[in-house]
Amino acid sequence: MNEALWDKIIQFNPDHPSGEYSFSVRLASENRWTRDFTEKAILEYKKFMYLAATSDVMVSPAAIVDIVWHQHLIFSQSYHDFCSLLGKVIQHVPSTHNKAEFERFKRAADQTQKLYGANFGEQPGDIWQNDTMLGSLKLKPAKITADLFALYGVVAFILLIVPFYYLLKPLYIHIDNPYFILGLLGLILPAYVILNLYTKNRFKQLAGSFNKEAFIYHLQPFELVYLKSGKLDDVINGTISELINDGIISVGSDQRVRISNGNDRLSGEQLQVITVLKDHGNIFYRELLQRLRAKSIFTNTARSMDQLKWYLNQSQPFAKLFYLNFTVFAALIMFSLIRLITGISRDKPVVEIAILLGLLLIFTINYLYKLNQQFFSLAIPNLYKQTILPAIKENRDWRWDYFLYGSAVLSVSLIPLANAERNRGGDSGGGASSCGSSCGSSCGSCGGCGGD
Repeated sequence: MNEALWDKIIQFNPDHPSGEYSFSVRLASENRWTRDFTEKAILEYKKFMYLAATSDVMVSPAAIVDIVWHQHLIFSQSYHDFCSLLGKVIQHVPSTHNKAEFERFKRAADQTQKLYGANFGEQPGDIWQNDTMLGSLKLKPAKITADLFALYGVVAFILLIVPFYYLLKPLYIHIDNPYFILGLLGLILPAYVILNLYTKNRFKQLAGSFNKEAFIYHLQPFELVYLKSGKLDDVINGTISELINDGIISVGSDQRVRISNGNDRLSGEQLQVITVLKDHGNIFYRELLQRLRAKSIFTNTARSMDQLKWYLNQSQPFAKLFYLNFTVFAALIMFSLIRLITGISRDKPVVEIAILLGLLLIFTINYLYKLNQQFFSLAIPNLYKQTILPAIKENRDWRWDYFLYGSAVLSVSLIPLANAERNRGGDSGGGASSCGSSCGSSCGSCGGCGGD
C-alpha cells in the first residue's frame, strides 16, 4: 500500500471551500443520509478512488460509493483537485446494461473486492452490500402496507355492520346498562394494556435485531433527539444552547441573540448559527429560529430520520403489528357501534354509549396514527440508553446529555425563549426539501473505471 498517497487522500477535504450547501451537506440532503453514514460513504469512496488510482485493472464501486462519486463529479473543481492529488484522472464509466458488458463489470467487482481486502481488509457490508442506507436494516417490505390495510379495514368494517347487527342484537337486548358499559370497559382496558405491552416488546426485539454495523447503531445525539420528539426546533435549541454555554453567543436583556466571542473550532451546525447572526445582526430568537429551520444542515437531520420512519412504516414487521392493533380496536368499536344502533332502534337512552363510542374512536385513531412513533420515541432511545451509550461512556459529550435529559440541560438563558416559541406553536416538523442537482440526473448505474 502506498501510505504517502493514502495519507494525502485521507486529508483531502471535499467540503473545501466550505459553504452552506457544501459537498457533504448536499450529499446527505439529496440521499437523506445520516451524518455518520455520509462520512462513512465518503471514506469508502476515498478508498475506492485509491484503488482506481493505484491498480492496473478495472475496478467497480458499490452503488452507495457510486452515489458519492456522482456527487463529486458535480463539484468539478474539487474533483479536478482530487484527481490531481491521485496523480491520475479517474474516468467514470457508466453502464449501458449491455449483455456483453455484464461479465466485464462482474470481473471488475471481483477484482475490486480482492484489491480492497489486500489494502484495507474486509469491506463494510452496510456500504458495499446494499444499494441504499436503509438496506442495511434488512426489513422485508409489507405486501399490504399499514395505510392500505387501514383503507381495506374501514371498507370491510362498513360492510360488516349489517351482519354484525343481526348477529349481536338478540344478545344485546338482554343486557341492560350500566352492565353493558361496565363489561365493555372491562374488555377495552385489558385489551389496550395487553396490546400495548406486546407492541412495545416486539419493537424492542426489532430494535435489537439489526446488524451492529447498520447505521441505526451509529446515530448522532441530535438525530436521536429528533427521533424522540419529532421537532426540528429541539435540534436547533441544542446547537444554540451549546454556543451560549461556550460563551460564543449570548442573549441580551432585550432578548436578542448576539455574537459574543469568536471561535474557529465550530461544528457545521454551530457555524451556520454564527453565519446567520453575522448576516442579520442581533436578532430576536424567534427570527433566528425561523431562519435556521430552512438551513440544510438542520433539515438533513429531519429528512434522514423521517425517511427512516417511512421505511419502517412500509416494512413487514410494522405492518403485522398494525394489522393486529387495528383488528382488535376495530372489533371493540364494532361492539360499541352495534350497541348504539340497537339502542336507537329500540328507542332506548344511548347518550352514555354514544359518548363511550366517540371517545374510543378518537383514542383508536390517535393510537394507530402514533403507533409508528412508539418505535422511535421509545424502542430506539432505550436501545441507546441501555446498550449503546454504556459502551461509549468515556467519549460522551454534552449532546448525549441533551438526548438523555432533554431541555433540562439547556442554557438557563435559552429555556424561557425556547418554551415561549414552543407555546407559540412554531414549526416542529420535518425538514424542507432542498434544491435539486444542478445538472439533473446523473449517468445512471456505474460499471467501473480505469483498467483496460
